Amino acid sequence: MTAIKHALQRDIFTPNDERLLSIVNVCKAGKKKKNCFLCATVTTERPVQVKMVKVKKSDKGDFYKRQIAWLLRDLAVVDAKDAIKENPEFDLHFEKIYKWVASSTAEKNAFISCIWKLNQRYLRKKIDFVNVSSQLLEELPKVTEESVPSGENQSVTGGDEEVVDVYQELNAREEQDIEIMMEGCECAISNAEAFAERLSRELQVLDGANIQSIMASEKQVNILMKLLDEALKEVDQIELKLSSYEEMLQSVKEQMDQISESNHLIHLSNTNNVKLLSEIEFLVNHMDLAKGHIKALQEGDLASSRGIEACTNAADALLQCMNVALRPGHDMLLAVKQQQQRFSDLREQFARRLASHLNNVFVQQFTQALLQLYNRSYFLSVPGHDQSSTLAQHSVELALPNHHPFHRDLLRYAKLMEWLKSTDYGKYEGLTKNYMDYLSRLYEREIKDFFEVAKIKMTGTTKESKKFGQRRLSLVGLHGSSGKLTGSTSSLNKLSVQSSGNRRSQSSSLLDMGNMSASDLDVADRTKFDKIFEQVLSELEPLCLAEQDFISKFFKLQQHQSMPGTMTEAEDLDGGPFSRQHNAGVPLPVSSEKDMIRQMMIKIFRCIEPELNNLIALGDKIDSFNSLYMLVKMSHHVWTAQNVDPASFLSTTLGNVLVTVKRNFDKCISNQIRQMEEVKISKKSKVGILPFVAEFEEFAGLAESIFKNAERRGDLDKAYTKLIRGVFVNVEKVANESQKTPRDVVMMENFHHIFATLSRLKISCLEAEKKEAKQKYTDHLQSYVIYSLGQPLEKLNHFFEGVEARVAQGIREEEVSYQLAFNKQELRKVIKEYPGKEVKKGLDNLYKKVDKHLCEEENLLQVVWHSMQDEFIRQYKHFEGLIARCYPGSGVTMEFTIQDILDYCSSIAQSH
Repeated sequence: MTAIKHALQRDIFTPNDERLLSIVNVCKAGKKKKNCFLCATVTTERPVQVKMVKVKKSDKGDFYKRQIAWLLRDLAVVDAKDAIKENPEFDLHFEKIYKWVASSTAEKNAFISCIWKLNQRYLRKKIDFVNVSSQLLEELPKVTEESVPSGENQSVTGGDEEVVDVYQELNAREEQDIEIMMEGCECAISNAEAFAERLSRELQVLDGANIQSIMASEKQVNILMKLLDEALKEVDQIELKLSSYEEMLQSVKEQMDQISESNHLIHLSNTNNVKLLSEIEFLVNHMDLAKGHIKALQEGDLASSRGIEACTNAADALLQCMNVALRPGHDMLLAVKQQQQRFSDLREQFARRLASHLNNVFVQQFTQALLQLYNRSYFLSVPGHDQSSTLAQHSVELALPNHHPFHRDLLRYAKLMEWLKSTDYGKYEGLTKNYMDYLSRLYEREIKDFFEVAKIKMTGTTKESKKFGQRRLSLVGLHGSSGKLTGSTSSLNKLSVQSSGNRRSQSSSLLDMGNMSASDLDVADRTKFDKIFEQVLSELEPLCLAEQDFISKFFKLQQHQSMPGTMTEAEDLDGGPFSRQHNAGVPLPVSSEKDMIRQMMIKIFRCIEPELNNLIALGDKIDSFNSLYMLVKMSHHVWTAQNVDPASFLSTTLGNVLVTVKRNFDKCISNQIRQMEEVKISKKSKVGILPFVAEFEEFAGLAESIFKNAERRGDLDKAYTKLIRGVFVNVEKVANESQKTPRDVVMMENFHHIFATLSRLKISCLEAEKKEAKQKYTDHLQSYVIYSLGQPLEKLNHFFEGVEARVAQGIREEEVSYQLAFNKQELRKVIKEYPGKEVKKGLDNLYKKVDKHLCEEENLLQVVWHSMQDEFIRQYKHFEGLIARCYPGSGVTMEFTIQDILDYCSSIAQSH
């Protein structure tokens, strides 16, 4: 360490006019061990500045560098962590706290001791030394500001010991006396020994004089001693008087103690009386129920608004009296026990009366709703009624009954329900069960009748109207809470779907998913189904939301904004939301109340999901295309419900039904692909446009109109991809199996139709398939043209093939005419066999052949004929080029020209 200290002083501090006093090897606490040095320094110039410097070894390790410096006056606290046990850790509190770990406890102690000494010498502001041994701070005597001359050149080092000059400074008078004494002695400065001997002699003279003076004062001492004896006698007399005074005061003290004790008892009695009065006033003020409130609880009219308000105020007052926080000991008073018992009796009596009244209100509203439902459906059950007339003729509205008046009447009791929930949870639970029981049966009747009307409107038949009319409600004998609903709905899955007589005959439609074919349905039928399905969902949504809002307000339950988890029908609905045990008066936690709302909604509306599934099955049975309408509508309503509350009953129910709709949609797509694979082509007639190609066009056109701006566009895009792949594969399959129509014609016509359909509809997800369809159409068009045209000038083709073979063997083109088999005479002979009349006849036969292959609905005859014309002209130009190169100057030409070819093709096309 000495070598390091010397190196640091030489390399770092001497150039900066600083002197290193102490050093300690440290590293930061809690981090990887990166050693550095903390140095205590002072400047050599005045005014002196004391610093603490952090020095770190360079990365290369060959020299030290100064990293950071702090002034000692900025140091607030030095924390040594432990004043008893040896601990190398210490903290230095500057603007922030620096935590260090020294390499040894001895180095830490030496460094802290140096800081303490520097603080004592140079700083007026004292540093707080915490957890530092007192022995460490007492190594040097405490130096005061008076004892340390500011002008002296004193050294402070960080070694094992420090030398501090301590002396008593002379005052002015002492300095003056010394100067006078030294002036009186001439040799005071030149001969110090003589001056010291003189001072010694004078000191001896002064001592002798002092002793003589003491001996001379003996007489005065004796006189002083006599005076002291007399003073002692006087003190004894005063003590006697004080003793007598004390005896007198003792009697006075006893009297005062008796008076004080009496006053204390009086004060204690007054205090007790005040406290007793305060307790009596507390009990009277907080446990006294007004007579008007008692009368309202016992006899208040629960049917009128004024009576409900009076009962509500009285119930709140009773609850306050019962919930008052009694002080210790109050519950032992007989009067308090009697009053509490009276409150309990009033609570029981009013809770029983309130529960009975609300049960009667439930029954009354239930009966009234059943009467309305009966009146609505009565016309279908009158004896002799014309059952063949439709519901539309009788103006049956597809709407659910409005329960708002019932909710409005019951909400008047909301505060009383809250009181009952907090005071008697058993009766509150019973009311809730009764309400769910009545409402579930009522809603089941209303919803089933509502769906019955919807199905009849969808099918356009009255086959089920008789059964619907027979579902009259037997109201005779319905009274009190014992009324029950009888009857059941007819089977909703057995509705027969009849097609109208003016529809097209049934074909081998790929979309024939049920009893009716999609080709038999027009746009008006599908639009009617879409409107009815939308109306059904639009009626159900406000009904569920209104009932959920009423339940939360009337039964004082928390609205579920972000309820975790979902509820399924597998839960025990018979147990309801009260399957768990609750003590009376104990409120449910928030999460339990949210679950309670969900379970109540599931219990009340348990018929909605199966009825919706039945309606969806019917719509899919009527027309498989209806699954497209249902998927769009249901997705929109699910999205809307989830935006309001993603965990509500409505959102969960519609989400479950949406799964069914999506399965039907996927089933529709799968059946279409399966029917593509099952298509059979007649062997005696030409193929033309395949049925599933035309039906894909119909499907895509309808789907684009339905899914415009829909939320579930991704499902349609996936279906498009599956369908178009199936169309491509099965077109090629049919083309390979076709016997009457050439393969290229089947491929060309159908892919041309597909390309035209995709171009017209502009379906973004099928851009690649559109390009593929165009490419297949182009390739097979070219293949068919080449195959059908073949070699119309067959002998001429063979002749020029021989010419090209000779040229390929190395014979120059202009020397081919010298070959015996390919001379000019042979060329003329071959050309004469193909006059214009024969060429036109061959082209006319070719046109008839093409006409037999192609179908009329795609109208590709002229396109194919034009391509054949271009191919024939290309062959003609090729022959002319060979004649010009191989037989130059011979004057040999074809007996018909390109213009003749154009005229032949044009006249043939016009004649047919």
